[in-house]
Amino acid sequence: MIKNRSVPTNCILPHVYYDNLAEAVTWLIKVFGFIEYYRIELSHGQLHGVMMYHGDAWVMLKDSGRNRTSQSKLVNATHSLMVFVDDVDEHYRHVKTLGAQIVQELFDTEYGERLYSAKDPEGHLWEFSKHIRDVSPDSFGAR
Repeated sequence: MIKNRSVPTNCILPHVYYDNLAEAVTWLIKVFGFIEYYRIELSHGQLHGVMMYHGDAWVMLKDSGRNRTSQSKLVNATHSLMVFVDDVDEHYRHVKTLGAQIVQELFDTEYGERLYSAKDPEGHLWEFSKHIRDVSPDSFGAR
């Protein structure tokens, strides 16, 4: 497989759509700690897309446009995005201090994760997690 510096190939790369892409980028950097890798602007200056990352997690943010919609237009979440962070407790404190809507408070799961969930301003559900122990899937009933 060809290595492409523009698009990561070792993961699933979600494309997340926003009605106000510029505001979303600013918020995700400030509150969740994402880093902008590059941005794409159309010839008339409209922001079309922004590739961002947090550690090894990559996401392409896109303008909602004609045939795509932001989560803000939907009643229920259609997806969530899980990002692994080095210090989930500190990340949680930072996000909560900046006023993000916490959907699930920080807790330890039966499958070995410490995680919490929060929504961004357009309602996309983000989960931040850290591995805290190695757990066999059969220990919690998975097959």
